[in-house]
Amino acid sequence: MVCSALRRVARMRVYLVRKASSVSRGHQHQALGSRPAVSEFTVGGAPGGLVELLGKSYPLDDYSNLSRKVLSRVGRNLHNKQHHPLWLIKERVKEHFYKQYVGRFGTPLFSVYDDLSPVVTTWQNFDSLLIPADHPSRKKGDNYYLNRTHMLRAHTSAHQWDLLHAGLDAFLVVGDVYRRDQIDSQHYPVFHQLEAVRLFSKHELFAGIKDGESLQLFEQSSRSTHKQETHTMEAMKLVEFNLKQTLTRLVTHLFGDGLDIRWVDCYFPFTHPSFELEINFHGEWLEVLGCGVMEQQLVNSAGAQDKIGWAFGLGLERLAMILYDIPDIRLFWSEDERFLKQFCLSDINQKVKFQPLSKYPAVINDISFWLPSENYTENDFYDLVRTIGGDLVEKVDLIDKFEHPKACCWPTAEEEEVSASVSSSERKMRLQDQAFRT
Repeated sequence: MVCSALRRVARMRVYLVRKASSVSRGHQHQALGSRPAVSEFTVGGAPGGLVELLGKSYPLDDYSNLSRKVLSRVGRNLHNKQHHPLWLIKERVKEHFYKQYVGRFGTPLFSVYDDLSPVVTTWQNFDSLLIPADHPSRKKGDNYYLNRTHMLRAHTSAHQWDLLHAGLDAFLVVGDVYRRDQIDSQHYPVFHQLEAVRLFSKHELFAGIKDGESLQLFEQSSRSTHKQETHTMEAMKLVEFNLKQTLTRLVTHLFGDGLDIRWVDCYFPFTHPSFELEINFHGEWLEVLGCGVMEQQLVNSAGAQDKIGWAFGLGLERLAMILYDIPDIRLFWSEDERFLKQFCLSDINQKVKFQPLSKYPAVINDISFWLPSENYTENDFYDLVRTIGGDLVEKVDLIDKFEHPKACCWPTAEEEEVSASVSSSERKMRLQDQAFRT
């Protein structure tokens, strides 16, 4: 299926793997030491097979695409590891909401859920959030599927419907989420999100508003860029104001007073209108979260037909990298005490700046390989690199590609060495290798 040659200089051996599914399936030629087959790095979709995850068994099928690397991250729950930088961000947000928003009996208005299983159904992850069946976010190439009905959540929003259906109207959800993505210092197949939802009844939303008794939450009109067809303009404006006020207070708590912020209109399937919040940090505008007025169809389907609400979601790694000057997302998975001890703080609001662990320069390596004729996405290659190279590989860039104008057959060994002209499609990738060495 794939003929590939990979040259590694630092801490990795040179090897050659040649595999043609239609000619010599399963047969490999290896040099300089035995290497496992690609199938040993992935959880294949063999009919009748099972994968064990968090104490439960799931049948495999043609949609199963979990990598061993990603499976090793499930259950780590970095956001619950005391003194980890992601834990610090979570605790700072939680502390803020507990202090700022108090219920009638002096208890926190928002409940917090930070230990929900990352295994969800595709209905929870997509359908419950009104994501269309043909939406590109459902692609197998962008998600980690256990099978056609279960997956590792791609966002903490996958739990919105269940919590609303349970009768909750103000909550935070924190957890690890999984997406197949490129390899660089800003992206990792596992990251952490914090989600918040708040619903309002008519009495709660219009309390304190002059003549509020005469105002209504709902009407039947037409959808516009400013509101949904079922919301009155008065209700939508108050919900939007409360949302933006809540988030302005949150980022001010995290980043300090005098912060410049701006709101950018955007699109999410489960909110309308929708916004992204950007902050001006050290002279650069940075997007830190997405938010919006919840789609009433979602709220209604969960059994809260008499309420209207907002939701927002933010990435913990994104905030931690900005606040603590952490340059590479892989560092969050480090178990090096030199990294972890920098965040053992007596006060979660204490300011701290990450001190680099290594001053060694990156090592650059190039790889050239034939592409299979079908069913290939670049995320397949990124998963393979991450599984074999681990967190040593800092970045992968596509530097060249070649498409042969004619149909071709599989190259001979001699042709592999001297010519790329027989390949229908070739890619050359550049790998940047940075180990956190002493």
